[in-house]
Amino acid sequence: MGIKGLTGLISDEAPGAIQDHEIKSYFGRKVAIDASMSLYQFLIAVRQSDGQQLMSDSGETTSHLIGFFYRTLRMIDYGIKPMYVFDGKPPDLKAKVLAGRFGRREEAREEEEEEKDVATNERADQLARRQVKVTKTHNQEARDLLKLMGIPCITAPSEAEAQCAELVKAGKVYAVGSEDMDTLTFGTPVLLKHLTFSEAKRMPVAEVNLEKALKGMEMEMDQFIDLCILLGCDYMDPIKGMGPKTALKLIREHKTIEGVLEHIKDSGKKMVVPEVWPYEEAREIFRKPDVTAGAEMDIKWEAPDVEGLVQFMCTDRGFNEDRIRKGADKLQKALAQKQQGRLDSFFTIKSPQPKRKQEEKEDKKKPSKKTKKK
Repeated sequence: MGIKGLTGLISDEAPGAIQDHEIKSYFGRKVAIDASMSLYQFLIAVRQSDGQQLMSDSGETTSHLIGFFYRTLRMIDYGIKPMYVFDGKPPDLKAKVLAGRFGRREEAREEEEEEKDVATNERADQLARRQVKVTKTHNQEARDLLKLMGIPCITAPSEAEAQCAELVKAGKVYAVGSEDMDTLTFGTPVLLKHLTFSEAKRMPVAEVNLEKALKGMEMEMDQFIDLCILLGCDYMDPIKGMGPKTALKLIREHKTIEGVLEHIKDSGKKMVVPEVWPYEEAREIFRKPDVTAGAEMDIKWEAPDVEGLVQFMCTDRGFNEDRIRKGADKLQKALAQKQQGRLDSFFTIKSPQPKRKQEEKEDKKKPSKKTKKK
């Protein structure tokens, strides 16, 4: 779900914090990708011409597998080194949200049954996509595929976004690739949106810089976390009657959620705080997420298991062998090729010396004038 309205707020208040770049500009970069978000994205977006998910001959869904295979190859083609992080056990606070999502899927299933004889193709497709659920099988198959491709993947103790952010902060990767803005709330310095979109969408990569966002919004990290909770996140519903602009204004004025709640209570404004609203728990999850320390992690890219890939994708799931082998060949070449380093890794920018010291150095280099004898 992410943080409601956060992208718009950053765009308005700190426009310099979001920059569009061509994917090729990330040549040589290592990126941690939220695998769980990608899984859901592929299951929804990768479809046959009739709108149905890709299926194997045995009737198993394969949209997620071909999505991971080709989108990963696309990044490899541009010199990016992707690695994936899967969700672990969700925080207890998220259980209620997940239950709500299950309810919405059931609702969509009932609507599809009721409208099956009268729904337009567009409406039927919409209802089908609302019923998509990522299963344990989908997760395991994606992990198996990535291992065969030689792409590193890990399972987070809890939230994938939090673990991705930790890897960036530890210097293991350059950025997080995700569509969820709550990756910023977990403290990633750099977020890349649209990185795993298909070539057909022709969308540039949107790079979001957290430091610039905080500066433009005139707040510290703790205030930013409180703002994100007010906007509505995976753990909390938003306060009814409070839009993004109002939430930002109130946090700037009252500094904390406690201050905002006191203001709402005293002012009599028409804002409704949910009866159960455990913001302190949500705040603690964002401030101190359950992650494995990035410094302890050793991330390696390895040679693909070509024959294993062919068995997994072609023999077992019916994909075209020639295409899978061509993809595996690209992976092998990318690993074998010694990539040219980024220019910014060859140079260090030195601060200009103060003028006085610079002049003193120049004076020392000049020949001294000797006094002539009379």
